[in-house]
Amino acid sequence: MIEMVSPGCESPRLPHPINWDEQDRIFRRLPDHLARMALFAVNTGLRDANLCGLQWSWEVPIAELGRSVFVVPAQAFKSRRAHVVILNDAAWSIIETQRGKHPVWVFSYRGERVKRMNNRAWQRARREATLADVRVHDLRHTFATRLRAAGVAEEDRAALLGHATRTMPEHYASADVGRLVGLANRVLDRVGTVTILRVANGDATRNGAMRDPNLWIKGRAKVAQTDQASGFEVLSH
Repeated sequence: MIEMVSPGCESPRLPHPINWDEQDRIFRRLPDHLARMALFAVNTGLRDANLCGLQWSWEVPIAELGRSVFVVPAQAFKSRRAHVVILNDAAWSIIETQRGKHPVWVFSYRGERVKRMNNRAWQRARREATLADVRVHDLRHTFATRLRAAGVAEEDRAALLGHATRTMPEHYASADVGRLVGLANRVLDRVGTVTILRVANGDATRNGAMRDPNLWIKGRAKVAQTDQASGFEVLSH
């Protein structure tokens, strides 16, 4: 069963949660900054507008877990309720690579905020991957579908996706956040395969190619469900 979420500003179509092969086909064709954003989206379920508008001032450290959450304020979230963005191991690794790149925006390009993910680079990548019907919003559908497939309960899926059925800002307790991190980590399991997705840490060249094409985010197929054990790391070969 597909978890239904609003399509946002993109054209209305049936949801297309992507599988791992489709994810690899699209993501490897994206410029480095957009590949990081896409990987973050598929691991947090954030909508395009919230992802592009994510600010460092919204970060809330959880000392007991050795990582943070981001609190999207009510006025910036679709449901008009503040949303706590839980970071699984992949999302947390991306946050760590973004530090120091811009004083305000978590995701930027050439010193400016990225206005939207659904741009020419995204459209070109999905066309070259022969997946022209896949929208940016389908990354959110993918996160929701993988959570459900991993056996995550409906209430916890609602919390992770920011549905209006639960008020998450009241739940900053490290035990609750840590449990949700563990649940969000379930979407990293590729059932016996190794997750290797390109996430460049350098600036793009003028023609859009990566300065370092051998920089990846790599994760174990079975990510340990503990707060200290990160299944993802940035590798430079």
